[in-house]
Amino acid sequence: MELLTIQSSVAFGHVGNSAAVFPLQRLGIEAWAVNTVHFSNHTGYGEWRGPLLSADDLREVVRGVEERGALARVAAVLSGYQGGEEVGDVVLETVARAKQLNPASVYCCDPVMGDVGRGMFVRPGIPELMRDRVVPAADVITPNHFELDFLAGTATRTVAELLAAVDAVRDRGPRTVLVTSVLTEETPAGQVDVVAVSDAGAWSVRTPLLPISPNGCGDVTAAVFLAHLLRTGDAAVALQRVTSTVFGILEETIAAGTREIQLVAAQDVIADPPQRFEPTRLR
Repeated sequence: MELLTIQSSVAFGHVGNSAAVFPLQRLGIEAWAVNTVHFSNHTGYGEWRGPLLSADDLREVVRGVEERGALARVAAVLSGYQGGEEVGDVVLETVARAKQLNPASVYCCDPVMGDVGRGMFVRPGIPELMRDRVVPAADVITPNHFELDFLAGTATRTVAELLAAVDAVRDRGPRTVLVTSVLTEETPAGQVDVVAVSDAGAWSVRTPLLPISPNGCGDVTAAVFLAHLLRTGDAAVALQRVTSTVFGILEETIAAGTREIQLVAAQDVIADPPQRFEPTRLR
């Protein structure tokens, strides 16, 4: 199986493609990385170096991939943080071309925009781009709870409200939705929920809320969920595997006492996720 992933890249640490590609490869998937930036490290450090690639540069890279015949073979296109509308245009163009060459290919969008406590942390205009153009073109999306509320134009405090918001977003395009970092009035203290919804139903997995929130976990989550969804065609199975995987990565990171997620140390959990958390059917 082959995927094309259009995201940022860092030399040190794990975010964007530098977080997504290794897990995909460890799962036996060829991941062709189109890097939107090549920074020394993620911007959370406050200082970084390296170039931001132009939209024309990205188009040239994608064109070269197509010339090798690879774009016609990809099972999916994956995208994450989009630093500007020009990048969004390239992503949408690439998705359209991939689907033209291979109608069976899917588009998975991690609509990175913001989070609880931080609000929106992307450039003005990006949230509207995601809501109005990118998400409707996607087959699979992986927003966090905060991002889902923005996409649906509502505030969700209960599981029923959350599912209604997911349905509103699904009505505009994507058929499979994974919602991370779900905290509702029904979530016990010290716990966090992850919810997956597809045409086959809706499921939730509840895990302990670990005392860590490193950069890159959302990028890993989107990649691993997509991989298992493509392999199994089952959103509930993909949910079970991705939650167990990410929890294992976080445990390794806590044990190491590092700021960067420990993908290499947790590679066995990535390759063979344990059945640690069982999904509960919501409907």
